Amino acid sequence: MSLLIRKAAPEDAGALCTLYLHHLTQTTEEKPQDMAVWREKLARFQADPHYHLLVGEADGAVVSSVTLVIVENLTHDLRPYALIENVVTHRAHRGRHYATALMRRACEIAAENGCYKVMLLTGSKRESTLRFYERCGFDRHAKTAFLRRL
Repeated sequence: MSLLIRKAAPEDAGALCTLYLHHLTQTTEEKPQDMAVWREKLARFQADPHYHLLVGEADGAVVSSVTLVIVENLTHDLRPYALIENVVTHRAHRGRHYATALMRRACEIAAENGCYKVMLLTGSKRESTLRFYERCGFDRHAKTAFLRRL
């Protein structure tokens, strides 16, 4: 099955809501979602050249996603850096390398935009998840991450 990788559009709101609420490693308690708000946010993301919410579509259905945000910077010869978040694949479609393809594309976009590095954080402690990110070229020992929830 081939995977179409593209930027998410407002009409993907329902599919992304389902993907995020039911298939992330850890999800918050489900509550009713306002799809108009989701569509409005997706329209803003789609228009922002620094925000890349990528989706993987197989047989017409959104089955995987990755978010890449490019951050302007004053160091490293004024080169930006990128952050990856919300790497998720629908449970029924895991093991088909869809997330790997999306991660590859996200890193290509970062390189095309002159980024000097790509960083990601994961809340997962599962060794299989950590090895996945290492296979994607990330070094879990390169930096120390801290998180403060607001």
